Amino acid sequence: MRVFRIAYKAYTQDLTPSKANGRWAAAGKAVVYAAGSVALAVLENLVRRKGEGFNDDYNIMVIDLPPSLKVQTITADQLPAGWNDILDYSKCQPLGNRWYDEGKYPVLKVPSAIVPREFNYVFNTNHPDFNKVKLVEVTGFIPDPRIEELLKSG
Repeated sequence: MRVFRIAYKAYTQDLTPSKANGRWAAAGKAVVYAAGSVALAVLENLVRRKGEGFNDDYNIMVIDLPPSLKVQTITADQLPAGWNDILDYSKCQPLGNRWYDEGKYPVLKVPSAIVPREFNYVFNTNHPDFNKVKLVEVTGFIPDPRIEELLKSG
């Protein structure tokens, strides 16, 4: 399976975690986030950047997950109301932190807060099977400028 990540070019040579605070992992956890499609990766980035668009400083990272890799899945119907609140990670972080700390699965498949029928993927870079996750391609990325214009006008 292929998943996708959009990041600054300076951070696209490998799958190094930022250890920043996120919806599914508290600050300090060595995780990397990716999306199930390039389109979802674009949406996740635009929302996180609050409408500030991309420039030629960004790349798309194509990541391969082998079929043998164990993945824990959480679906939207398993989550409490408000799990997708844009500012409150308190309903998701404990689940992600538990997944990370237990160390049973190298990958956590979670619903996107933007499009709950789509999925994001969280990688535990400290898991022994993380070495099976491969960065297979890095390409430049500048989306259509109309996307940023729409976000800024709304």
